[in-house]
Amino acid sequence: MPSARPVRIERRAVDERESRAANGPDWDRYADEYQATHGPFLGDAGFLWGPEGFTEDEAGVLGEVRDRDVLEVGSGAGQCSRWVINHGGRAVGVDLSFRQLQHSRRLDEETAIAVPAVLATATALPFGSNRFDVVFSSFGALQFVSDIGSAVAETARVLRPGGRYAFSITHPTRWMFPDDPGSDGLTASQSYWDRTPYVEIEERTGNVAYVEHHRTLGDWVALLAGQGFRITDLLEPEWPAGHERVWGGWSATRGRLTPGTALFGATWEG
Repeated sequence: MPSARPVRIERRAVDERESRAANGPDWDRYADEYQATHGPFLGDAGFLWGPEGFTEDEAGVLGEVRDRDVLEVGSGAGQCSRWVINHGGRAVGVDLSFRQLQHSRRLDEETAIAVPAVLATATALPFGSNRFDVVFSSFGALQFVSDIGSAVAETARVLRPGGRYAFSITHPTRWMFPDDPGSDGLTASQSYWDRTPYVEIEERTGNVAYVEHHRTLGDWVALLAGQGFRITDLLEPEWPAGHERVWGGWSATRGRLTPGTALFGATWEG
């Protein structure tokens, strides 16, 4: 989520170290607002794949989670992992934001459904190889990672053969449009194939405050195939009738005409 502080916008290359140094603190600053604003929509133990409200109960891309070891990358307050636990799975969370993990601990206590979670990055998962049956990320981590090849390789490393990988991201075609929920967000303003990161620079300090990275649909296919994944699902949830919630650049105005979320499901074949 872009910073609310005075910033200037740049498009330039940003490496993994700089991305991590910006996005971890940015999510720490934004976590309280995020959970207060979106927590009731997400549910304390709910599993939404994106702002459209598309649920894992509807999607079924994880496969069976009962009696499975499941890792959530970019787990935030652990809402999705609690859904996994309620469905009989053994869930663990990973997030770059300490403040988000504090909210996860708060919900552990409020719901009496505890999600073990660690402060770590998607590019260096703190687990042994062949540790999990399922790895997933619901709008978490992947768009904020520069070294995406390492993140996908780490997922493959910790999965057991035949394991499932599922993740949702901002639909790559959205990169062409301004992040505006109104009609101005329906006019393409830049190239879909321009992969130059979106960077916010804090005016007061000159430090990078936020970074987001773009990959095309073809890039994601190549990344997954290159690590031995067989893609089984690519879902593009439609905006539901009567759903009027505005979430950043997501809205009914845009969602009725163009996809806002891409949801991949894959099996790791080694």
